[in-house]
Amino acid sequence: MMAQYIEIKTANPDCLLFYRMGDFYELFFEDAEIASRALGITLTKRGKHLGEDIPMCGVPIHAAEDYLLRLIRLGHRVAVCEQTEDPAEAKKRGSKSVVRREVVRLVTPGTLTEDNLLEAKRHNYLVALARVKASGDAAIAWLDISTGDFAVSPVTADTLPAELARLDPGEVVAADALLADDRFAEVLRANRWPVTPLPASRFDSAGAERRLKDHFGVAALDAFGAFSRAEISACGALLDYVELTQVGQIPALRPPRRQGADHAMLIDAATRANLELVRTLSGERRGSLLSVIDRTITGAGGRLLAERLSAPLTDPDAINARLDAVGFFLELGALRSDVRDMLKACPDVSRALSRLSLGRGGPRDLAAIGAGLAAAADLAALLRSDTGLVSVPGEIRALLDTLGRNDGTLAGALREALADELPVNTRDGGFVRKGYRPELDEQRSLRDESRKVIAGLQGKYAEATGVRALKVRHNNVLGFFVEVTAQHGDKLRATPHDETFIHRQTLANAVRFTTTELAELESRIAMAGDRALALELQVFDTLVGEVHAHTEMIAAVAGALASLDVAAALAELAETERYVRPRVDGSRAFRIEKGRHPVVEQALRQAQEGEFVPNDCTLSADGGDGEGAEDAGGGRHIWLVTGPNMAGKSTFLRQNALIAVLAQMGSHVPAASAHIGVIDRLFSRVGAADDLARGRSTFMVEMVETATILNQAGERSLVILDEIGRGTATFDGLSIAWAAVEHLHEVNRCRALFATHFHELTALSDRLDRLANVTMTVREWQGEVVFLHEVGPGAADRSYGIQVAKLAGLPPAVIERAGEVLHALEQGEQTAARRELVDDLPLFSAARPQSAGPAASSPGKLEAALGEVLPDELTPREALDLVYRLKALAGGE
Repeated sequence: MMAQYIEIKTANPDCLLFYRMGDFYELFFEDAEIASRALGITLTKRGKHLGEDIPMCGVPIHAAEDYLLRLIRLGHRVAVCEQTEDPAEAKKRGSKSVVRREVVRLVTPGTLTEDNLLEAKRHNYLVALARVKASGDAAIAWLDISTGDFAVSPVTADTLPAELARLDPGEVVAADALLADDRFAEVLRANRWPVTPLPASRFDSAGAERRLKDHFGVAALDAFGAFSRAEISACGALLDYVELTQVGQIPALRPPRRQGADHAMLIDAATRANLELVRTLSGERRGSLLSVIDRTITGAGGRLLAERLSAPLTDPDAINARLDAVGFFLELGALRSDVRDMLKACPDVSRALSRLSLGRGGPRDLAAIGAGLAAAADLAALLRSDTGLVSVPGEIRALLDTLGRNDGTLAGALREALADELPVNTRDGGFVRKGYRPELDEQRSLRDESRKVIAGLQGKYAEATGVRALKVRHNNVLGFFVEVTAQHGDKLRATPHDETFIHRQTLANAVRFTTTELAELESRIAMAGDRALALELQVFDTLVGEVHAHTEMIAAVAGALASLDVAAALAELAETERYVRPRVDGSRAFRIEKGRHPVVEQALRQAQEGEFVPNDCTLSADGGDGEGAEDAGGGRHIWLVTGPNMAGKSTFLRQNALIAVLAQMGSHVPAASAHIGVIDRLFSRVGAADDLARGRSTFMVEMVETATILNQAGERSLVILDEIGRGTATFDGLSIAWAAVEHLHEVNRCRALFATHFHELTALSDRLDRLANVTMTVREWQGEVVFLHEVGPGAADRSYGIQVAKLAGLPPAVIERAGEVLHALEQGEQTAARRELVDDLPLFSAARPQSAGPAASSPGKLEAALGEVLPDELTPREALDLVYRLKALAGGE
């Protein structure tokens, strides 16, 4: 047995080997030591190898999935090795024959399919990164093995971080040669995603193309899109890796869909983290934008909503098609309510289909598909009956057409075949409905009647022997047997029935016997039970075959159900939260009237801390809708936002970015009105933290993120920047912030919100015609500061930092002393005139030459004397003489 284990382990050296032995998965040698530490289970030993004890630990089969999840989350890969023949067959080959075992699956972070290993409302993407060396083109393909979702997109080393951040994959596979390229390797090393290197041969584009054609049964891939060689390579490598890990089994995959590089708003990893789109900075879903807007009913709908939020569209027509669908359900509230009630009956059809196609499904997965198809038919009938007199938007019509492909035949067949109460596993039997197959009912009756006979035999034997405690029991080793306590064992032997009761086993507290009658009955029961289970398995295989024959239809219906769920959920959100439909077009307008932060607003309501204060924002770079001259910023496309801490600057910045994301994902937005010209890239630098693992200080992280923005933002970008330059010396930081504002205005020419405590920057509005000053308004009352959280025109001249520190609870002595120091500084030479700064820090594109004064023409006598001094060569006496001489020169000048 150990020789077999070593052979299988040698073939899977990078995995922990779950080796099936009876009702346990056992691990040996180093695997056992690793697993025992990771899982907190007991490490024992079994036999010897080369004279040394063999470490061993194990997990029970029924709890294996929980242990698998813990190992996968810790970054391990697991090879599951099952018994592939009946132990009885192995015995026929000889007493020393070992039961045949094979690895049936490699469990990796990106190839999970079990419900309890996955989050219902989150995709688990497996991503492949490929590059064609000759052309330098690169691409990523992504696949959710649990749903069959399959897509591909071109990337560059610059856009790869944003794409991976959007997908948040469970695992990334890449050619080992590509991982040697620092540009790509640095991106992968900098993040938490598990990376699996593969031989470069698995990314060969010619082999990948053949693999894709064979799998989808086509002669050419043109019907799926115009793929580059890099894209084909990535898709083929994914397919190959899935086949490798599933040991020949392939799930029901949809053909790969190509997404262009400009298909979605590009949002880099830092911006996603700062805006907390799908999870907070602490890694939790709760408190994120997704958690606040999610009103979906189904797991598939939740995944689609998260996908749309992570990749807002850039095509105004596609965005408005989604908004039309939301508006349809918003207008028809009664229909929306009925649809959402029906969706509650929809299981996760796509994940059930994937498990069945991988040979990993059970009766409940068949029932899930049947229930989902039945609900889809009911939804289609409801929508047709209730929409006859109203205008139906194109997206809803398309969903209805898809649902119409389901004629109810398969759902009816599954409902007819499957029992109401279903076991988890097929091996447990009992999942075929009574009356569905007469010969199965016959075998079940024989099996069940025989069990009644067993009960009768127990009573008969107890009465004949006078032993009331006599029991007829069963186990897998002895089969059926008669058991009495030890004190009654001799009584059974000494009775006239001595020839009837045959001794089988003596235990400390019990004695076990059998009888000829019991052995014959056991044989009949076993045969009936085995025949019944075999017939049920035949029914299961037939039903699975029917499902496989309708895979394309089932997958399409599952997608339509998810889209219906999202549209109805966003309509529910719009009605309950008072969201409005945004106007989205190809202009460069950005006009928000009475915008609100969706997360903060809901948090305030739940905490009962008052209403959120809405604010306007107009960044119309090309004049937009012609409205905005009366706004705080006068319609200019960069707003310089000043004001004290706790006044709401960061909230204001974030809320406008979130409104843009919501609008372009196809959702209504928290505002009185909104007009947004499509944004192609969103950048945010709000907050700061160091990156010790990469040797970066807080200020260095800030500068790296700022550099990314200034180097990549274009005219259609939206940029929000908060407190640039605060992590270094005052004048260094002011200079950097000043130059950054100028660059945004003159070079990037993007829409931007720039919050700062450097009040000197407000002087730039006199020189930059597309920059406006706005401020967070406050009121002072009897020495206290009242934050109004309102944005108004103008500039702040104070930061009220000492007042905020007082609110934070600094000791009164510290507050008093800080006030004294501030007063002294304000009266001293630290305050420079803003006009001087305007002259000293000119624009990039319009630097004004400064006239040289007399002091610049030649050095003074004091400077000249100092320039001749060599300090290391001075004696103490010479140094003293030098001091007197310099003092005299200073007095003379």
